Amino acid sequence: MKNRLKVLRAERDFTQADLAEKLDVSRQTVNAIETGKYDPSLPLAFKISRLFGLPIEEIFEDQG
Repeated sequence: MKNRLKVLRAERDFTQADLAEKLDVSRQTVNAIETGKYDPSLPLAFKISRLFGLPIEEIFEDQG
């Protein structure tokens, strides 16, 4: 699944650690999502959506 998390994070000058703290996950989880190695759970995807004020579809792109 492709995503815009890294771009959105950079636009807000968040480090991966900053974002991890805001999402209550590890920095490694943020890195894994950004690099496409891990797809977030639905609750985490909603949390990311709320944090950035964007619909999930504008952050994550299903390639199926």
